[in-house]
Amino acid sequence: MRGEFEALAARFRDYVPGLLGAEREYAVLCPLVERPEGLCLLFERRGTGIRQAGETCFPGGRREAGESPVQCALRETKEELSIPRETVTVLGTPDFLASQGGFLVRPVLGLVSPEGYAAARPAPAEVAEIFLVPLSFFRDHPPAVYSYALRPVPPEGFPYEEVGVSEPYPWAEGRVEVPVWYWQGRAIWGMTARIVRGLLA
Repeated sequence: MRGEFEALAARFRDYVPGLLGAEREYAVLCPLVERPEGLCLLFERRGTGIRQAGETCFPGGRREAGESPVQCALRETKEELSIPRETVTVLGTPDFLASQGGFLVRPVLGLVSPEGYAAARPAPAEVAEIFLVPLSFFRDHPPAVYSYALRPVPPEGFPYEEVGVSEPYPWAEGRVEVPVWYWQGRAIWGMTARIVRGLLA
């Protein structure tokens, strides 16, 4: 028994909790850039040759083994936009998002220096364009908010009686909000908009 205790204690001593059962974890950089009009968020529009082409997002991607969210976000930003890691001052890690699809997204807030922004060169295979949106725009213009229901569909043959419940069972339902902002002909929506809304909160 002592050996089991020591193994558990060692396992959780420096453990960083994640999403139980998640098979994938991602990190994105929320890049702030200082401009004459004030602090701006830098966004990218996905290239035509990748998944979810044309959508607006933050630079980021899937975490590699042994990589922290900050390391992942800075690596992906360098790969996608050529912004050097040393030109980004990490300000913190805002609240993360858990998707009903079974993955976790960890935002990292960072200030990109003028030199870093000047060095930005989108990778053509991944990024169609980059653009800036002042934080004041998001503060002054609430998003349109849509929502959809999450309704469980229990599997056929679920053993209600064996687990001690009766059918029909009141399975928990949920609802997901989808904020949408429009900026100069571009839509900022979905998980990216949820991250923005979290930053503003």
